[in-house]
Amino acid sequence: MDLFIYLFAALFSVLNPIGTVPIFVGLTHEDSKKERSRISLWTAVNVFIILIVSFFIGQYVLTFFGISIDALRIAGGIIIVSSGFSLLSGKFNKKRGINKKIETDAQKRNDIALTPLAIPMLAGPGSISLLIAFYQEHHSTSEIIISSLAIFSIALAIFAILKSAHYLAKILGASGIVAISRIIGFIVIAIGIQYIVSAMINIIKGNLL
Repeated sequence: MDLFIYLFAALFSVLNPIGTVPIFVGLTHEDSKKERSRISLWTAVNVFIILIVSFFIGQYVLTFFGISIDALRIAGGIIIVSSGFSLLSGKFNKKRGINKKIETDAQKRNDIALTPLAIPMLAGPGSISLLIAFYQEHHSTSEIIISSLAIFSIALAIFAILKSAHYLAKILGASGIVAISRIIGFIVIAIGIQYIVSAMINIIKGNLL
């Protein structure tokens, strides 16, 4: 249960589905309720596929390119910290690549579930590197099952949040969403720093021993 809660909380902080609410509302404000539900469902499905593939196959990509897990932790930590600072400063959307041109193009397309919602807004480099590093430390059968359940639960949470996005936007308002995003941003920064510190400790120990 501790492993499930840790991975769920870490992924929720990095993916930040609450922060996606105002963008989802903006991209779907002209769609019907049925269409919003469909987009919400397929966004969650796409995120689940991306995360589960990253969790199971990511290590082989590292091996192919000769990248050490500590190097990945440092790179992922930097990305996660950068995302956290973006949340705190209110520039998260820009950092995730959602500029005016992309937003305009997205509004003209019928299906935005894969891009820009699933990639890069939700499942980005931070969550992918987090899962690859997590698999290196937790790869027993029971841990893989628990981790897969945590990833599935995140997908369900994303579906529920996006499906209720228009209601959440009305209830929380712009200031409420900003406040929640900044709290999450602080947690994200702490997660990123922890990854960097852990990697540095392993590198130092490896060189001294």
